[in-house]
Amino acid sequence: MVWSNPSDEQLASLLGGAKTIAVYGCSPKPERTSHQITQFLIEKGYRVYPVHPKADMILGQKVYPDLASIPEHVDIVNVFRRAEFTPGIARQSVAIRAGALWLQQGIISEESWNIANSAGLQCIMDRCIAVMHRMLLR
Repeated sequence: MVWSNPSDEQLASLLGGAKTIAVYGCSPKPERTSHQITQFLIEKGYRVYPVHPKADMILGQKVYPDLASIPEHVDIVNVFRRAEFTPGIARQSVAIRAGALWLQQGIISEESWNIANSAGLQCIMDRCIAVMHRMLLR
C-alpha cells in the first residue's frame, strides 16, 4: 500500500483545531456505532453535521443528504460507509474543500486516499475518531 496515516501529533492538531465535523453515514439508530460517535463528538463541543439520505434529525441535529448541502466549511468529514463507497465521498470532500477525510476503523481505500491527498486534504484511514480523540486530547 502507498498510503500512510498522519502522525499522532498531526492528528492531535487536526482534532484540536477542528470546529466542524460532518459524519457521513450517521445512523438514526442509537445502537449503531456511528450514532454513538456522533453523540461523543457533540459532547466534545464540535458542530456536527450528520449526513444521511433519509433521516431528518439525529441527536437534535439537522441531517443533510450530502456534503454540498452543509451550510458552512467542514473541517473533518468522518465516514461510516463501506470502502467501496468512499471514493465518491472523497470527491465530495474535495469539492467542498473540507480540511480532512477520516475513514473510520476498518475502512481502507487507497483510491480515496489518493483522491484526498492529491487535492491537499489530510486523509486518515482505519482509525476511530473517538478513540484517537480520547488518546490524544485528554
